[in-house]
Amino acid sequence: MQAEAVEVTVAESGAWVPEGVDITVPNASRVYDYALGGVHNFTVDREFWHQTERVFPEARMVARANRAFLGRAVRWLMEERGVTQFLDIGSGIPTLGNVHEAAQEIDPRARVVYVDIDPIAVEQSRSLLRGNPGARAVRGDLREPEVLLSDSRLQDFLDFSRPIGVLMVAVLQFVPDAADPRSIISRIGAALASGSHLVLSHTGPETTAERRERQERVRQLYEQTPTPLVIRDRRRLLDLIDDSFEVVEPGVVTAEQWRPDSEEAAEIPPQPTALAVVARRV
Repeated sequence: MQAEAVEVTVAESGAWVPEGVDITVPNASRVYDYALGGVHNFTVDREFWHQTERVFPEARMVARANRAFLGRAVRWLMEERGVTQFLDIGSGIPTLGNVHEAAQEIDPRARVVYVDIDPIAVEQSRSLLRGNPGARAVRGDLREPEVLLSDSRLQDFLDFSRPIGVLMVAVLQFVPDAADPRSIISRIGAALASGSHLVLSHTGPETTAERRERQERVRQLYEQTPTPLVIRDRRRLLDLIDDSFEVVEPGVVTAEQWRPDSEEAAEIPPQPTALAVVARRV
């Protein structure tokens, strides 16, 4: 997969939109961007998010819990496991708490590749990363791991003979069982050196009947988008990770419970629908 020539037009307050992108339907990465306070989104995305919050008022806190988990996992991998290169698949649109910022604050030599299927996310990432030799963005599809991993822009930038942190935060929930997400993870794992790590977060089921009913209404909302939402419990999330990985402590927990720091623990209350897990390539 080589770099694509992408024409862009300007729409909605100067936002860059690659030609052919349909901004009349909500997009998961743009909705997430808005939820986190980003600006690279459109009216349809904002309206969708407001619908979601009306049904499920906890949604914004779930998004924050996921983002905070991502930052903690990156810092832990660097400080505790010596990982200095990262592949963020389904990275979305650059917003607060980006991986390269967290990583390069610890080690300016850290390398990060952002991957997303959404051309808006890729274009905005490239704009943000201009002038940063330690980070780049490519367009790729998680569902085609061999194509993605053979991309020369990854192979020339990351050293696959050394450990890599592969990040899939709040993305597998948009991959249906029919696409065989376990196989996707297995095929990515086959390309990684021992000592690499997999960082996952995923939407899990609510804990009470009333909240499950509201969560079901959110799931129905996502049926209106190109990326329907899949809800998997802890067992199903673990089932996505094959035997080439070993789960590290504390196992599958809610995002805010994964190695929390005191400041975040005070800011983010328990979010049972935000599941998180990290696993090491053996």
